[in-house]
Amino acid sequence: MSKDFLNVGKIVNTHGVRGEVRVMSVTDFEEERFEPGSRLFVEVEGGKHEEVVVMSHRKHKQFDLLVFEGHESLDQAERFKGHELKVAFDDLEDLDEDEFYYYEIIGCDVYLTTGEHLGKIKEILSPGANDVWVVKRSEEGLKDALIPYIDDVVKEVDIDNQKVVIEEMEGLLS
Repeated sequence: MSKDFLNVGKIVNTHGVRGEVRVMSVTDFEEERFEPGSRLFVEVEGGKHEEVVVMSHRKHKQFDLLVFEGHESLDQAERFKGHELKVAFDDLEDLDEDEFYYYEIIGCDVYLTTGEHLGKIKEILSPGANDVWVVKRSEEGLKDALIPYIDDVVKEVDIDNQKVVIEEMEGLLS
Protein backbone atom coordinates (compact mmCIF):
# COMPACT_ATOMS: atom_id res chain seq x y z
CA MET A 1 0.00 0.00 0.00
CA SER A 2 1.36 3.38 -0.94
CA LYS A 3 1.65 5.74 2.02
CA ASP A 4 -0.12 8.47 0.05
CA PHE A 5 -3.29 6.51 -0.72
CA LEU A 6 -5.89 4.44 1.11
CA ASN A 7 -7.79 1.63 -0.59
CA VAL A 8 -11.57 2.21 -0.94
CA GLY A 9 -12.44 -0.61 -3.32
CA LYS A 10 -11.57 -2.80 -6.24
CA ILE A 11 -12.91 -2.36 -9.76
CA VAL A 12 -14.03 -5.92 -10.48
CA ASN A 13 -15.71 -5.43 -13.85
CA THR A 14 -17.50 -3.08 -16.18
CA HIS A 15 -21.29 -2.78 -16.25
CA GLY A 16 -23.21 -2.03 -19.41
CA VAL A 17 -21.85 0.02 -22.30
CA ARG A 18 -21.87 3.55 -20.82
CA GLY A 19 -18.57 3.37 -18.96
CA GLU A 20 -19.86 2.15 -15.61
CA VAL A 21 -17.41 0.19 -13.50
CA ARG A 22 -18.49 -2.31 -10.87
CA VAL A 23 -16.72 -1.63 -7.57
CA MET A 24 -16.44 -3.98 -4.60
CA SER A 25 -16.28 -1.34 -1.88
CA VAL A 26 -14.11 -1.60 1.24
CA THR A 27 -14.96 1.83 2.67
CA ASP A 28 -17.39 2.74 5.42
CA PHE A 29 -17.98 6.07 3.66
CA GLU A 30 -19.45 5.07 0.29
CA GLU A 31 -21.78 8.06 0.02
CA GLU A 32 -18.94 10.54 0.58
CA ARG A 33 -16.24 8.64 -1.34
CA PHE A 34 -18.35 7.94 -4.43
CA GLU A 35 -20.30 11.21 -4.52
CA PRO A 36 -20.26 12.88 -7.97
CA GLY A 37 -17.33 15.28 -8.11
CA SER A 38 -15.20 13.18 -5.72
CA ARG A 39 -11.57 12.72 -6.65
CA LEU A 40 -10.29 9.15 -6.58
CA PHE A 41 -7.27 7.34 -7.96
CA VAL A 42 -6.98 4.11 -9.90
CA GLU A 43 -3.78 2.21 -9.25
CA VAL A 44 -2.55 1.28 -12.73
CA GLU A 45 0.47 -0.64 -14.00
CA GLY A 46 3.78 0.05 -12.33
CA GLY A 47 2.18 1.27 -9.09
CA LYS A 48 1.25 4.61 -10.66
CA HIS A 49 -2.02 6.32 -9.71
CA GLU A 50 -4.32 7.86 -12.29
CA GLU A 51 -6.70 10.51 -10.99
CA VAL A 52 -10.39 10.07 -11.85
CA VAL A 53 -13.41 12.16 -10.91
CA VAL A 54 -16.72 10.48 -10.12
CA MET A 55 -19.43 11.53 -12.56
CA SER A 56 -22.19 9.24 -11.25
CA HIS A 57 -22.75 6.65 -8.54
CA ARG A 58 -25.49 4.14 -7.88
CA LYS A 59 -25.90 0.88 -5.97
CA HIS A 60 -26.62 -2.36 -7.79
CA LYS A 61 -26.91 -5.54 -5.70
CA GLN A 62 -23.79 -5.62 -3.49
CA PHE A 63 -21.77 -3.39 -5.83
CA ASP A 64 -21.25 0.33 -6.32
CA LEU A 65 -21.49 1.38 -9.96
CA LEU A 66 -19.40 4.41 -10.89
CA VAL A 67 -18.80 6.41 -14.04
CA PHE A 68 -15.68 8.57 -14.20
CA GLU A 69 -15.56 11.88 -16.08
CA GLY A 70 -13.94 11.39 -19.48
CA HIS A 71 -14.35 7.60 -19.29
CA GLU A 72 -17.96 7.28 -20.40
CA SER A 73 -17.65 4.38 -22.83
CA LEU A 74 -17.11 0.68 -22.32
CA ASP A 75 -13.71 0.86 -24.05
CA GLN A 76 -12.52 3.68 -21.77
CA ALA A 77 -13.75 1.91 -18.60
CA GLU A 78 -12.46 -1.55 -19.58
CA ARG A 79 -8.83 -0.71 -18.79
CA PHE A 80 -9.67 -0.08 -15.11
CA LYS A 81 -10.97 -3.62 -14.60
CA GLY A 82 -9.10 -5.50 -11.87
CA HIS A 83 -7.44 -2.39 -10.42
CA GLU A 84 -7.59 -0.95 -6.92
CA LEU A 85 -9.57 2.26 -6.34
CA LYS A 86 -8.00 4.62 -3.83
CA VAL A 87 -8.44 7.94 -2.08
CA ALA A 88 -5.56 10.30 -1.32
CA PHE A 89 -4.73 10.67 2.37
CA ASP A 90 -5.04 14.42 1.83
CA ASP A 91 -8.73 13.89 0.94
CA LEU A 92 -9.64 11.95 4.10
CA GLU A 93 -12.17 13.61 6.35
CA ASP A 94 -11.52 14.02 10.06
CA LEU A 95 -13.43 11.46 12.06
CA ASP A 96 -15.38 11.97 15.25
CA GLU A 97 -13.76 11.22 18.59
CA ASP A 98 -13.54 7.45 19.19
CA GLU A 99 -13.68 6.78 15.42
CA PHE A 100 -10.61 5.56 13.59
CA TYR A 101 -9.50 4.53 10.14
CA TYR A 102 -8.45 0.88 9.95
CA TYR A 103 -4.90 1.83 8.96
CA GLU A 104 -4.59 3.72 12.28
CA ILE A 105 -5.60 0.67 14.35
CA ILE A 106 -3.82 -2.14 12.52
CA GLY A 107 -0.34 -2.53 13.99
CA CYS A 108 -1.20 -1.08 17.40
CA ASP A 109 0.13 -2.89 20.46
CA VAL A 110 -2.59 -4.17 22.79
CA TYR A 111 -2.17 -4.16 26.56
CA LEU A 112 -4.43 -5.34 29.35
CA THR A 113 -5.37 -2.84 32.07
CA THR A 114 -2.88 -4.77 34.26
CA GLY A 115 -0.08 -3.62 31.92
CA GLU A 116 0.49 -7.06 30.39
CA HIS A 117 1.27 -6.96 26.65
CA LEU A 118 -1.29 -9.04 24.76
CA GLY A 119 -0.05 -8.61 21.17
CA LYS A 120 -0.54 -6.55 17.99
CA ILE A 121 -3.71 -5.85 16.03
CA LYS A 122 -3.27 -7.57 12.66
CA GLU A 123 -6.69 -7.09 11.06
CA ILE A 124 -10.20 -5.79 11.64
CA LEU A 125 -13.39 -7.74 11.01
CA SER A 126 -16.79 -6.10 10.52
CA PRO A 127 -19.28 -8.90 11.24
CA GLY A 128 -22.19 -6.72 12.30
CA ALA A 129 -23.01 -4.42 15.20
CA ASN A 130 -19.38 -3.62 16.05
CA ASP A 131 -15.92 -4.20 14.64
CA VAL A 132 -13.77 -7.02 15.99
CA TRP A 133 -10.02 -6.48 16.25
CA VAL A 134 -7.89 -9.57 15.57
CA VAL A 135 -4.83 -9.55 17.85
CA LYS A 136 -1.80 -11.71 17.10
CA ARG A 137 -0.77 -12.82 20.58
CA SER A 138 2.77 -12.06 21.69
CA GLU A 139 2.97 -15.40 23.54
CA GLU A 140 3.96 -18.29 21.23
CA GLY A 141 1.37 -20.97 20.56
CA LEU A 142 -1.71 -18.97 21.56
CA LYS A 143 -4.55 -18.44 19.10
CA ASP A 144 -5.32 -14.93 17.88
CA ALA A 145 -7.51 -12.98 20.29
CA LEU A 146 -10.77 -11.50 18.99
CA ILE A 147 -11.44 -8.19 20.70
CA PRO A 148 -14.84 -6.54 20.18
CA TYR A 149 -14.58 -2.77 19.76
CA ILE A 150 -17.04 -1.89 22.54
CA ASP A 151 -16.74 0.46 25.53
CA ASP A 152 -16.81 -2.40 28.06
CA VAL A 153 -13.62 -3.87 26.55
CA VAL A 154 -11.61 -1.13 24.82
CA LYS A 155 -10.62 1.38 27.48
CA GLU A 156 -8.02 3.50 25.69
CA VAL A 157 -6.87 4.04 22.12
CA ASP A 158 -3.69 6.10 21.69
CA ILE A 159 -3.05 6.35 17.95
CA ASP A 160 0.03 8.57 18.36
CA ASN A 161 1.76 5.91 20.47
CA GLN A 162 0.19 2.92 18.63
CA LYS A 163 -1.23 1.63 21.93
CA VAL A 164 -4.59 0.13 22.87
CA VAL A 165 -5.61 -0.80 26.41
CA ILE A 166 -8.36 -3.35 26.98
CA GLU A 167 -10.24 -4.68 29.98
CA GLU A 168 -10.26 -8.46 30.03
CA MET A 169 -13.79 -9.80 30.37
CA GLU A 170 -14.56 -13.35 31.40
CA GLY A 171 -14.01 -15.72 28.48
CA LEU A 172 -12.56 -13.05 26.22
CA LEU A 173 -9.05 -14.47 25.96
CA SER A 174 -9.71 -18.17 26.53
